[in-house]
Amino acid sequence: MAYRVKEIYYTLQGEGLHTGRPAIFCRFSGCNLACRFCDTDFDGTDGPGGGVFESPETLAINAAKMFPGPGTHPFLAFVVCTGGEPALQIDEALVAAFHNHGLEVGIETNGTLPLPGGIDWVCVSPKAGAELVIRSGDELKLVFPQEGAGPERYEHLNFKYFFLQPMDGPDLKANTQKAAEYCLSHPRWRLSVQTHKLLGIR
Repeated sequence: MAYRVKEIYYTLQGEGLHTGRPAIFCRFSGCNLACRFCDTDFDGTDGPGGGVFESPETLAINAAKMFPGPGTHPFLAFVVCTGGEPALQIDEALVAAFHNHGLEVGIETNGTLPLPGGIDWVCVSPKAGAELVIRSGDELKLVFPQEGAGPERYEHLNFKYFFLQPMDGPDLKANTQKAAEYCLSHPRWRLSVQTHKLLGIR
């Protein structure tokens, strides 16, 4: 199959457990949801490094070459498949191609679609009104607050780490305070701050 990718770029992961880790971001085009608070442009294939890739190998090569010295340290290089909703396109052939080029594979998904096997790090970000299909993984990252998607709805799920991420926008300061207070009173949850925005990087 062909893969439609908005952009591919190399930066520091800004959110969640891997905050500060150098990573290649592969942003797939398209999404199956329309979240009012979404802060990402995922339409088309016109971003830096973006395009239509006709094979898993071609996409994996284009992603791997972003990392300094790919292949010299297997699985030190980290590719984050994001979107939009990457589960609309990612498949086992692409995961295998990433692995063949020495990349550890992570995904940031809304959790409403099944995932192929072989992904090394699964981060689910639930959205209000959307039924979760992926109910276990490595990291659950909840944008907070969301009406109809309180943390208590998800804390029983089988994830290793639970993060609250303050909703961006004009109420960011208040949302950050609310998220911090919730984490302090519910210590299973950790605070995730969008450090890439604080640093002014991608």
